[in-house]
Amino acid sequence: MRILDAAGTRADFSFKYEARLIGGACLEAKGVPIEDETIARCRNADAVLLGAVGGPRWDSLSKDLRPERGLLALRKGMGVFANLRPVKVFSALSGASTLRDEVVHGIDILVVRELTGGIYFGEPKEIRSTETGEIAVDSMVYTTEEVDRIARVAFESARSRSKQVISVDKANVLVSSQLWRKVVEEVHKDYPDVRLSHMLVDNCAMQLVRNPRQFDVLLTTNMFGDILSDEAAMLTGSLGMLPSASLGEGPGLYEPAHGSAPDIAGQGVANPLAMIRSAALLMRYSMKAPAVADQIEQAVEQVLDAGFRTADLAIGGGEVVSTIQMGDLVLKQMAVM
Repeated sequence: MRILDAAGTRADFSFKYEARLIGGACLEAKGVPIEDETIARCRNADAVLLGAVGGPRWDSLSKDLRPERGLLALRKGMGVFANLRPVKVFSALSGASTLRDEVVHGIDILVVRELTGGIYFGEPKEIRSTETGEIAVDSMVYTTEEVDRIARVAFESARSRSKQVISVDKANVLVSSQLWRKVVEEVHKDYPDVRLSHMLVDNCAMQLVRNPRQFDVLLTTNMFGDILSDEAAMLTGSLGMLPSASLGEGPGLYEPAHGSAPDIAGQGVANPLAMIRSAALLMRYSMKAPAVADQIEQAVEQVLDAGFRTADLAIGGGEVVSTIQMGDLVLKQMAVM
């Protein structure tokens, strides 16, 4: 929020904040993972900045009460069907990756993940009792409309980048993926200037660690995108570096891609850069202030270039700073830009 306040001043406006509960905090206070009023308030906001949800203390609850149900309900209620996850390896952090520098150097990938369809939302979703035991059912469901609109987001994004889209599916096995590939190819006819290729998800998982620089815009389904973007995040050195923007027809939803990390809560060691970079995406897409968004990103990069690290990034050396100190350093760098 301090980063947003500084960014708003540069863009000649100020933010008004309203805090609402979600996930475990909402369960503790209200008995549900999210309230309907919260979703309504989010729909009426200019943008939503979201923290992480979840934690082992709520793992034993029924599926309807798990913290993650609040997150899924918020995404569905806001209609944010397009999740953008930029995966960039900062030069100063190439040594923090578990892969060799020559493999990860210069990586700049945009994962475009469909967010409100697929197996996370498909029905039926249930556990059935039978004479021989229980059967669990999850349904991976996609419609032509859902695939069409996310494909267009990917192709439009590619036009401002390297004009290359790799669509990831499992069309050799899944009927839903066969429809996915068919619709993506139809949409591609409207974007003849963009190169399109297809890749099976298992091969994509391998290629991300074998030759990640071949990717520019990576288009995929809800579940595949969830998995692949986390894998791609580790190329950058830490999941604590990965921001995301979820967009639709209304306000955008901005959140770090990582979880709540309850094991380090309250210790002042969490990496705030994924959240700070999510704030940069908020400035870019919802506030229409791309120059200010660039300044936030540049400030983050310059702080890293100066050798400052949170604990998760300290594998390759550098001065280890706390969560608040890292935020202070980014603010200080923004002030001199």
